[in-house]
Amino acid sequence: MTFFKRLRPALLAVSGAALFLTACTPKSGAGLYGTNCGICHHGGDGMPGAVPPLVGRIDRIAGTPEGRKYLADVLMNGVSGPIKANGQPYEAEMPPFRYLQDEQVAQILTWLSSRGQTSPAPQITTADIAAARATRKSAGMVALEREELDHKSPLP
Repeated sequence: MTFFKRLRPALLAVSGAALFLTACTPKSGAGLYGTNCGICHHGGDGMPGAVPPLVGRIDRIAGTPEGRKYLADVLMNGVSGPIKANGQPYEAEMPPFRYLQDEQVAQILTWLSSRGQTSPAPQITTADIAAARATRKSAGMVALEREELDHKSPLP
C-alpha cells in the first residue's frame, strides 16, 4: 500500500470536518444559534418539561405572517409562562435577545426554519425583526400573543 493510499482516509476526514466547520461559522445561523440559543435549547430538541424543542416547529409557526411576527417578538422581547409544544407542557422563561443585530436574529430563525419539514422553508427577514424591535412588549404580552395565535390556528 502506498503512502497516499494510507493517508486517504485521514484526508477525507479532515476535508469533511472542514466542510462542517465552514457551514457552522460563528456568523452563520447555526453558529449564532449555538452561542446564543443552544445553551438552553441544545441542538434544537430542548429539555423535557423545561425548554421546548424548536426543530420541526419553527418552520410551521413561520408559515404565516402572524407566526413570523410572533417568532420575532419572542426573540426581541422574551416570553414567559406555561406553553405547550408538540402537546407537551413547558414552564420556562426565555430572555430577550435584543443585543443581537436584526440580521443575526433573522439568520437564527431562518436556520431553525430550514431544519423543519416545510419546503421551501419560510424565511424570516430583517424587516420582521426590525418591526418587532420597534415595539417593546413584556414577556407576558408575548405569551398572550402566543395564546391568541394558538386559538386561530393551533401551534405545534
